Amino acid sequence: MTRRHIPRRLLLAVALAAGVTACDDSLEQNPVATSSREAVFGSANGLALYATSFYNWMPDANNITQSESMSDYAARRDVPQFIRPGVYNSRVTDITASGQYEVVALGGNVNWQWTTLRSINYFLANNTDPSVPEAVRNNYNGIARFFRAWFYFEKVKRYGDVPWIDRPLDVGDSALYAGRDSRTVVMDHVLEDLDYAIANITATNEASRTLVTKDVALALKSRVALFEGAFRKYHPEFGLQSTADRWLTESASAAKVLIDSRRYSLYTGSGPTDSYRQVFIREVPIAQEVLLTNVQSTALAVRHQANWIYTSATTGVRFSFIRPFIHTYLNVDGTPFTNRAGYQTMTFQEETKGRDARLAQTIRTPGYRRLQSGAQVAAPPAFTYTYTGYHPIKFSTDDASMDGGSLNTNAVHLFRYAEVLLNYAEARAELGQLTAADWAATVGATRGRAGITGGLTTLPTVVDPYLRSVYFPDVSNPVILEIRRERGIELAMEGFRFYDIVRWARGALMEMEWRGIYVPQANTNIDLDENGTPDVNFFTVNVPTANRLPSVTYISVTGNDFKLANGTSGEIVWRSDIPRKWEQKNYLYPIPEGDLLTNPALKQNPGW
Repeated sequence: MTRRHIPRRLLLAVALAAGVTACDDSLEQNPVATSSREAVFGSANGLALYATSFYNWMPDANNITQSESMSDYAARRDVPQFIRPGVYNSRVTDITASGQYEVVALGGNVNWQWTTLRSINYFLANNTDPSVPEAVRNNYNGIARFFRAWFYFEKVKRYGDVPWIDRPLDVGDSALYAGRDSRTVVMDHVLEDLDYAIANITATNEASRTLVTKDVALALKSRVALFEGAFRKYHPEFGLQSTADRWLTESASAAKVLIDSRRYSLYTGSGPTDSYRQVFIREVPIAQEVLLTNVQSTALAVRHQANWIYTSATTGVRFSFIRPFIHTYLNVDGTPFTNRAGYQTMTFQEETKGRDARLAQTIRTPGYRRLQSGAQVAAPPAFTYTYTGYHPIKFSTDDASMDGGSLNTNAVHLFRYAEVLLNYAEARAELGQLTAADWAATVGATRGRAGITGGLTTLPTVVDPYLRSVYFPDVSNPVILEIRRERGIELAMEGFRFYDIVRWARGALMEMEWRGIYVPQANTNIDLDENGTPDVNFFTVNVPTANRLPSVTYISVTGNDFKLANGTSGEIVWRSDIPRKWEQKNYLYPIPEGDLLTNPALKQNPGW
């Protein structure tokens, strides 16, 4: 084994006694530095140091806060290459080739690289020293197998069949040139690894929320099994529908263990109008709800750039929500917003009133204020940033001084109790087993935190025609429809949406037109936040510079890229000039061409 430096983030993790995460597949195949094999595997401290290196594979805060830059509800600067006809292929597969934000997964570096796996397998093959107590060895093996399960889950989500490798391979090993193993074989091994991790990791409720525990392994199992069960159910082309219920049952069972433990609960301490957002903007994670997080540290120069990304006109892809998704947020009484007469032509000011309180904690709405030059000032949607008027705030803080670089110190989470609740609700609903008590404890709880007053304790019985017609035309079960609505809202921007629509076989949603707020009339100053000062003017007739107000952003709607649906009025339409197409092949990514040339036995995924 060659000698390599221990990555900076690994040193940070050791300093914090916590795995502050990174997405770094350059990790040493055997990250032992100058220590001998005996020194590492012959003591609990050595095992702990090696196991800490696994955390380097996980996504860092920037990966997570930008992970939904390709999703059905995201308008952005450009159309993703992945859904542009004839653009994406097996030669354009990784972040470096296809754009910084094209990879859309919550699980570390998911391109066709395997270095992390070798590091894990090397550990498992060598953690056999009898001088270390068996329970200690099994604990660290459990952590290693947790990471191997997560690693493979992300590979299967992306590529389908992949080679299952459970030992460290040498350069001449024939397995390097073997074909791929079936999805069923790989996922069965993933489940075995997770069950081992749950049975053998000793820590449960670790206070810092920065280390993998038994509870985190249960949460991952609920996530993995829900994905696999739904994917098999809604993708008959893979011939695995008969096994879907087994996976859904595994998901519900894992989530139920966490729910019954009563170690976690939704944070409600700041009231309906602020509790949800507090979960995402505090530096110290709210332990009652967060299971695993990325801690940030100014002292150690580990910070993320959410403020910069979500306010800058030039940095990032300028992610903005589109109006059809905003319409899915309920009224505060629990009824669909789209039941309101005339909702189609409601202005931004009108449509943001009386809604699920999470809406105003996810995007800028009237009344939102930021700290600027020592004073709290009105901060309407900034059309120097947003394309649609639905300007995200979920991960960015209200301090404008943080907007100019990697300055954010708020923790960004990988596992949250709200996800576990919704995993349980969805799995049980798909099995036809969800009860009113289950609903109240899961969807009712997340909606109740957001100030919604109706429908918290009884199962839905009426299909929302908007939700069905626009999003899920093949679903007639009102319970499943409402759980999907809730999942989209509660977990927005957290890295789940793309693969949710993949597992539900709703990739066609990626073709949805990018529409924004309704503009009653062009060439008119609009006061978006109703503070008495106009904010934006969408013009078809140019306004001379001398006549322009300093508070107003002037946007031309005469081009092909940015326009109003009716010419001088209507919803904003952004980038309808660039075609987008979801094809059946897009449910899996292509195997990179270079790897196929090296190993033709891998074979390409269908359609690529």
